[in-house]
Amino acid sequence: MIKRTLKQIHEMAEGLNDISPFQSKGINGVTIDSRTVKEGCLFIPLKGEQVDGHQYVKQALAQGAAASFWQRDVPNPPDDLPIIIVENTEKALQQLARSYRQELNIKVIGITGSNGKTTTKDMTAALLATAYKVHKTNGNFNNHLGLPLTVLSMAEDTEVAVLEMGMSSRGEIEFLSKMAKPDVAIITNIGESHLLDLGSREEIANAKLEIVEGLAKDGTLVYHGDEPLLRNRIKKDFPDLNVISFGRTEQNDLYPQAISQGADSTTFTIASGDKEIGYEIPVLGHHNVLNALAAILVANEFNVDDSAIRKGLSTIQLTNMRMELVEGAKGQKIINDAYNASPTSVKAAVELVEGLSGFENKILVLGDMLELGPQEKDFHTKIGELISNERIDRIFTYGPLAEFIAKGASKSFSSEQVRPFQDKQELIEELKSSTQENDIILVKASRGMKLEEVVQALQK
Repeated sequence: MIKRTLKQIHEMAEGLNDISPFQSKGINGVTIDSRTVKEGCLFIPLKGEQVDGHQYVKQALAQGAAASFWQRDVPNPPDDLPIIIVENTEKALQQLARSYRQELNIKVIGITGSNGKTTTKDMTAALLATAYKVHKTNGNFNNHLGLPLTVLSMAEDTEVAVLEMGMSSRGEIEFLSKMAKPDVAIITNIGESHLLDLGSREEIANAKLEIVEGLAKDGTLVYHGDEPLLRNRIKKDFPDLNVISFGRTEQNDLYPQAISQGADSTTFTIASGDKEIGYEIPVLGHHNVLNALAAILVANEFNVDDSAIRKGLSTIQLTNMRMELVEGAKGQKIINDAYNASPTSVKAAVELVEGLSGFENKILVLGDMLELGPQEKDFHTKIGELISNERIDRIFTYGPLAEFIAKGASKSFSSEQVRPFQDKQELIEELKSSTQENDIILVKASRGMKLEEVVQALQK
């Protein structure tokens, strides 16, 4: 974490007041939450719509914080306490992170994309950690507050930072990229998330490509080469950019020769010269092979040898609720992929379950996919229509939009096989009574649906 004197923090964050009486105080880390104050930290109060953090400044200092920011337009700053007055506390947090990043002798990997950001981050960090001291984004702390907090939590001796960058509108990825200044950038894919805000997949691609704006002059862009919206735009607008592509097809620099799905892992091979090399990842899904390929390309850029890559892949620990395989109380196998959902990621998860074998029943529990804009009902209906009645036994849906999944599936499934629900507890009770040992259950929906509660209930 950042460790500086108050004088240094004042300079890095462009403070406005005289802090000479307190300038030698030591600062160890930062927090924006008064409930997580630790001895010696810097408290940064933010003005929100509901709560103004300035009302907790004195409390934070009493709990052990060494100092606090204070926004200039907030009246009555305490003049007897170690306070740094700044123009805007949020912008000062971001400026402090920029300054700290510039002072550190590190390499940065920036990762964005519609789906797979967090998984690719976890995989990339695991491979690089076999050879370097690595710091990565915690969970999905990937926005205008999360990214600077991630940067400021890095130790001085960090060698490589793997930073996830999320967005909801144009300009946000550019802002984060210019803050992080990545040496390598990854775009995992272009999906349909944020269609509500951006209007088209073309605009989503444009937003993701903003990551190039902060890329080092000699930096490298690793991207999903099967996506024409990326490939064509890169060729047209970034002809001199150093790029490497991954994907399913031979037009990419790295692609799988073969993929095999196991009960709790996935194996794949890639071509290397005149031979094939096999790898195994302890996670399910062909789409996760693509995430692994992106991570392997980054590892190659950092000269991580193949034996270390194999070791890193075998020890990957993914962030919770991303294709997380757990067991229910009755012995059911449950794939908890409840963190987020889009048409692209739902199709991939359904294809995974359709390809599995050795289970008594293969069951889908699908909730609403949010932020899809005016075509949201059509997207849900098409998902239902794509599900194979020869490979899936039952479908349960939850939510008003997911009911259109049920309607789409009803074209090829019987009414006994498709059950739409609007009450989560009723869904849980039905799943508890109708599933059994050796059933495989996929649970997937957008974050707002909180379908992890279904998983937790089935485990009790």
